[in-house]
This record gives sequence, C-alpha cells and structure tokens, in this order.
Amino acid sequence: MANVAVIGAQWGDEGKGKIVDWLAERADVVVRFQGGHNAGHTLVIGEKVYKLSLLPSGIVRGTPSVIGNGVVLDPWALKAEVEKLRDQGVDVTPDTLKIADTCPLILPFHRDLDGLREDASGAGKIGTTRRGIGPAYEDKVGRRAIRVCDLANLDAIGPQLDRLAAHHDALRAGFGQPPIDRDALVEELRGIAGFVLPFVQPVWKMLNEARSRGRRILFEGAQGVLLDIDHGTYPFVTSSNTVSGTAASGSGMGPGAVGFVLGIAKAYTTRVGSGPFPTELDNEVGERLGTRGHEFGTVTGRKRRCGWLDAVLLRQSVAVSGITGIALTKLDVLDGFDEIQVCTGYRLNGEVLDYYPASAPDQAAVEPIYETMEGWSESTFGARSWAELPAQAIKYIRRVEELIQCPVALVSTSPEREDTILVRDPFAD
Repeated sequence: MANVAVIGAQWGDEGKGKIVDWLAERADVVVRFQGGHNAGHTLVIGEKVYKLSLLPSGIVRGTPSVIGNGVVLDPWALKAEVEKLRDQGVDVTPDTLKIADTCPLILPFHRDLDGLREDASGAGKIGTTRRGIGPAYEDKVGRRAIRVCDLANLDAIGPQLDRLAAHHDALRAGFGQPPIDRDALVEELRGIAGFVLPFVQPVWKMLNEARSRGRRILFEGAQGVLLDIDHGTYPFVTSSNTVSGTAASGSGMGPGAVGFVLGIAKAYTTRVGSGPFPTELDNEVGERLGTRGHEFGTVTGRKRRCGWLDAVLLRQSVAVSGITGIALTKLDVLDGFDEIQVCTGYRLNGEVLDYYPASAPDQAAVEPIYETMEGWSESTFGARSWAELPAQAIKYIRRVEELIQCPVALVSTSPEREDTILVRDPFAD
C-alpha cells in the first residue's frame, strides 16, 4: 500500500481539507509538513463545520496526527485552535497529536514585522496573512530561530536571543519600533511551554518506525504549488516549498517514503491576495463563480479572485511536483454555464507559450489563449458515480486530463465527504 502526499495544485484553497479528511479515515498517520497557521482547511462532517489552520486534518477523526519539522509553529495559535476544537467536541491529546521538536517558533515580533512590512510596501504588497510566517522562516534559514525543543530549557536561550535581537532590533528601529523586550518574551514562552511540551517528540523517529511497520502515512500540504517559494509566482508566494518533495524533508523521512502524489485542483481557478492571475474574470462570470463557490478565504475571510481553469499552470504544477493523479473539486460550481473556457496557452509579445514565464513583468503581460467547451445544464451536485454526471461534464474532465497530462483520480461534487467519485485509489497504488 502506498503512502500518499496531498498537495494543492493551484494557489491554495482547492478543497484539500475535505480530500484529506476523506483519505484520513483509511490512513494510520496524517502529517503536516510545511507552512503554518496561514493555511485554512475546512472540513464538513455531518452537521458540523471545522476550520483548521495549523492542526492536521486527521485530528478531527482521531487519526494520529503529526506537525512536522517543516512547519513554523505559533504556540499561542496552536493553543487557541486546540481549545476551539475542544469546544466542538474534539479532544486533542498527546496520543493524537505529535509535534516535531525541531519546529521553529513564530513569536510575537514575527507578526509585528510581517504587518509593518506589508503596510510599508505600498503597491508592492505581497498580500500575506500577517501571521509572521515569512519572518519565522527567515530566522530559521538565518540560524537564529527559537525552536520547540528550546521551550524545555529556556534558561539556556540567551545566546540565541542575542542573535535574534541583533537582527530584529535593527529592523524594528527602522520602522520606529522599540527593541524586543527579552524578559517579557521569555515569560511569554514560559507561560506557553507547559501546554506545548507534552505533544513534543522526535517525530522523524516515530514516522520511520511507522513506515517500517507498514503503516499508511498521509502527508498533508498547505497552500498550493503556485505559491511555492521556488516554483510559484514569485514574489507573490509563501515562504516555504509547497511541492511534494517537501513531504520528505518536512517530516524527517527519505524521498522514498512518498508514494502517490495527489494534487488538488478546482474545476476553475481562484486566488487570494496579490499577484498575477492570467485567467482572472473581473466580470459577472467571475462574480458568478465566486458566489456559487462561496469563495472566501478560510483564514482571512478575504474574497477570492475567480477565473476559468488555467490548464497551463496546472500542467506546470503536475510536472514540478510529480503529481500522480488529480482530485478535481467543485465541479458543481460549473453547472448551468452555456459555455466553459479553459486556458491552453499564452501569448507574449507575439509568441505563443505553453508554460508560464518566470519573470514578474512577463507574468503580468501574458494573455491567455482559450479553448471553449459546451457546458451542461444538469446538476452534478452530490454525484457519487460517473453515471450521475452529465455527458458534457465527463467530456470536460477528459479534456482537462489531456491538457494537464495527468489523470483525474477523484472528483468532488460537494463539501460533503461522501460526495466523491473515486476513479483511482491513491492508497492502493
């Protein structure tokens, strides 16, 4: 049985939460391997709606869940999310949640810096969630981060605080802010350490032991490939690698541990925040997609930008992330359109491109080339088999497969976990 990595194949918000929840029931362990609490995964189970940001989606069903070393952890956000779940009847314990001891911490001054930079950037705003994700990753790479394991020995973090303060105090002064209050920071960390430490262990060891026993591991990504720091629409990207290769490095397992790579993609395209978006529809069609798809960010509440499916970008995601199969979500949002368009290429300075260029000016200048397909009037909402889909909907799916050079493994037709058409079982591969 294969282990499975689930990643977003667009700009995030593709419906990963439902798909991970659907798969988690058959997994033995679920692992978050990158990102932070800037992610937003919505799970609908019966009459209850769960909105997760940091916790792995398996936690709601009691599947053993892991926050891997590739995640940046805000301990106060973790506590708030655990308490919110407890209010919804889900008890998160050290038996169900394990946190890597090497996770870097997101600290209050990271959030401050994130907001100060965005406010000062004017037209150059990235559109971050202002939750300190980027600054925390910068400190990790700069070798000055305070990590989860340091919470167990706060009396010894003086030298690391010196490194942090040397960097951040200069930045804060540039924004007219006072230096870090080191004593207050240490006291805040002492206050949260008792909550976090019971969940902490060397998860790389636990995961490798699980693999050796033949346990099925589900790797859960956050954001999407088009927000990858290397392969996304830079600089309008997140601060981590979101591609499937990070499942190995962000969990402490070798690349051979990742088997089937399931890419999640909407049947159309959305984006939150700033950055290029070739197929964006700033018209009544875009409004219709947004209204029918309830397109508002899980974390930020921001309205998502909407457009037709961009098969060029999706094909690029398939290539750079080694996607084995696609889970196509929100097919029902396209119900009732007389015509549906799909981007099959770009025009740039008189040339036709079959890939998305890397430079920001070129990305902003490309014009999409569309292929028009006949729509369908019948409803696909809640369909659970091919037989329940209109012929034109099936034709649309088959054409998408051709354009992105990847088979569709699952089709999601509503937020309900059972409203899923299984074409190819990722765990059986």
